[in-house]
Amino acid sequence: MGLLLVLAPWSPIWERNYFMQQFPWIAAVARNNFVRGAVTGLGIVNLAAGLAELLALFALRRR
Repeated sequence: MGLLLVLAPWSPIWERNYFMQQFPWIAAVARNNFVRGAVTGLGIVNLAAGLAELLALFALRRR
């Protein structure tokens, strides 16, 4: 999920979805680069949290 949040805002699929076609105000917000950056930032945080959990799991397994 984290990787999707990092890559999707900058791909063409970001602007081709049901909500952006049906609600113009959502399209205006979603096309803003600050919103795209915020979604990308959430994806990076998600990836970092997942990596931290994975490293903790490996550390527990070694004991």
